[in-house]
Amino acid sequence: MSVGTALVLVSHSAQLAAGLVEVAAQMAPDVDIRAAGGTDDGRVGTSFDLVEQAVTGALSAGADAVVVLTDLGSATLTAESVLEMLEDERVRLVDAPFVEATVAAAVAAQGGGDLDAVVAAAGTAVTGFAGSGEAGGATAGGPAADDGGARTRSLTLVNPLGLHARPAATVARTAAGFDAGVTINGVDAASVLALMSLGLTGGAEIEVSATGPQAEEALAAVVAEIESGFGET
Repeated sequence: MSVGTALVLVSHSAQLAAGLVEVAAQMAPDVDIRAAGGTDDGRVGTSFDLVEQAVTGALSAGADAVVVLTDLGSATLTAESVLEMLEDERVRLVDAPFVEATVAAAVAAQGGGDLDAVVAAAGTAVTGFAGSGEAGGATAGGPAADDGGARTRSLTLVNPLGLHARPAATVARTAAGFDAGVTINGVDAASVLALMSLGLTGGAEIEVSATGPQAEEALAAVVAEIESGFGET
């Protein structure tokens, strides 16, 4: 049975890889995310065998594809060696900031993204915090520009912590599920990194806008998520 796109996290530290798996799983509970950290004997470093086992294990478990993310240079070299040995087009390595790329990739995979979509999402981590969602554009995934039929709602974040990682991931998955371009305060609502870059905390005033064929449905769904307080109120 297919389980979608899996992630393999390669770190010099077993604890770091495992911790990042734990964080990402909070936002993507249905995604197969595997840690490949440290050496075979538990030291700091990387292991060809551990990376290979994680990748082949995900594929054997039914993953359609595997995205590999790494923390530092030699981890990337180890991962590249594994990919060269496997010669499997279903496996791809992403060169992007480890934590941010993992979060973005996990959210995309949770939303059913294929290999290209998950790789693209991970790639937004390069510029995702650089300037209000520039990586994906204000309406990535939806219409390229306002077609004159924009729907807009203004509301207040009611949960005390605002759009931190988990709520941002929830909003991003919801926004990505419609044939619409959705923005929050001008950034792409389907990008978890763009949402987190806003730094919105509880009580913040926000504007949600949507354009495209399913603008009304998308706007209603995103507003409902925000007004629910994400279970934190």
